[in-house]
Amino acid sequence: MKGTVLVADDDAAIRTVLSQALSRAGYEVRLTSNASTLWRWIAAGEGDVVVSDVVMPDDNLFDILPRLKKVRPELPVIVMSAQNTFMTAIRASEKGAYEYLPKPFDLIELTTIVGRALTETRRKSEDGKSAPAQSEPEGMPLVGRSASMQDIYRVLARMMQSDLTVLINGESGTGKELVARALHEYGKRKSGPFVAINMAAIPRDLIESELFGHEKGAFTGAQARSSGRFEQAEGGTLFLDEIGDMPMEAQTRLLRVLQQGEYMTVGGRTPIKTNVRIVAATNKDLRSLINQGLFREDLYYRLNVVPLRMPPLRERLEDVGDLVTHFLAMVQREGLEAKRVLPDALQLMTRYQWPGNVRELENLIRRLSALYPQEEITAEIVAAELDSGDGGKTTASDILAGEITVSQAVEQNMQQYFRSFGEHLPPSGLYHRMLAELEPPLILATLAATRGNQIKAAEVLGLNRNTLRKKIKEHDLNVFKGPP
Repeated sequence: MKGTVLVADDDAAIRTVLSQALSRAGYEVRLTSNASTLWRWIAAGEGDVVVSDVVMPDDNLFDILPRLKKVRPELPVIVMSAQNTFMTAIRASEKGAYEYLPKPFDLIELTTIVGRALTETRRKSEDGKSAPAQSEPEGMPLVGRSASMQDIYRVLARMMQSDLTVLINGESGTGKELVARALHEYGKRKSGPFVAINMAAIPRDLIESELFGHEKGAFTGAQARSSGRFEQAEGGTLFLDEIGDMPMEAQTRLLRVLQQGEYMTVGGRTPIKTNVRIVAATNKDLRSLINQGLFREDLYYRLNVVPLRMPPLRERLEDVGDLVTHFLAMVQREGLEAKRVLPDALQLMTRYQWPGNVRELENLIRRLSALYPQEEITAEIVAAELDSGDGGKTTASDILAGEITVSQAVEQNMQQYFRSFGEHLPPSGLYHRMLAELEPPLILATLAATRGNQIKAAEVLGLNRNTLRKKIKEHDLNVFKGPP
């Protein structure tokens, strides 16, 4: 046997599925439905890895994890939970969990993580102490329970206690700065400053001065020494927004900072050591900019240590309900009257494509709360508000009236794709690239809509089941087959 895995979950079906998967992978498995039995096993020195749900009938895993880590600091604990929020991932990391798995999850992924945990544990004579628990600030910085957001939460939880450089890519309004702030506020630099600078909002000839500061007399108008953002962010996090708009000269100086850990002010002669974490963000395709000679390739690789893609809201429409609830509570705390979004209005919101992403949804909720006296928000009100700012051909009224055609859906997304390049055009070969890249997201979207039912998905796509399976394998698509 490879090792013993202790599984704790109050759902008998999940225990059975996990037991079968882990046993097939060569592990000895012990099952329990409660925390007290799990604790007894661990205290007795049994088990090499723990896989446990958070909420059990007699206790909460997060409450016993600190005690567990004192008794068995080397024991890796894999947390699984249906309460798949950002704060669950963060709490799991803070309490010393080895990994966090939101339900539902892929069983192959679980067995892979168990194997990795065992390998790493056996390499060490004793594991490091867990990070101390931290108090949670009010509110939740990131909202959503979709699979794409779960992936982000897990990456963020792993990055909290590191200083690795993170590059966030996503369309405008997806929440890139919120991610950067979460990395700072829940990380080891939270006591330091968080300083943000938007490259697109600063005149090109002033960017170097803004970043690195300048000495008195460095240029016309520099009547006194001025600190730059690197100096202001010392000991904390520097968020470089819209990094794709940084001019080449500033890119060269930034690269030197990342390589050597020091910079010089404009007009200065003495290098200054810096101690900041860099988080960068862009809504542009940096690889395309590299090919056009507009972005340094070596800087790209220095920034892209941990890549993170923020999905547009149209790719996680299942999160709209949680976001609406979040924004309604937020505007009520700000003093606006409480509103209730009726089911038909919410249904309309979950079918709208949101070209302005989460920011557009937030602004909509603010307008509805401020401008409409009635307590209940109907679909007609939402459609009128969305249509007033929609420049595309597919409006909210179209959605309210009936189904959107495939042609309309493709056209709207292609318009968004071209807008993402700004004044530039996409790389050549778009036609064949689009046809080649369309199939995987089409299959995944259909499987998501049918909740993983491949028979129904094949029917919707007009394929036979064997053809669908072949295409899933061909594209190496990750299809969930575990417990619901």
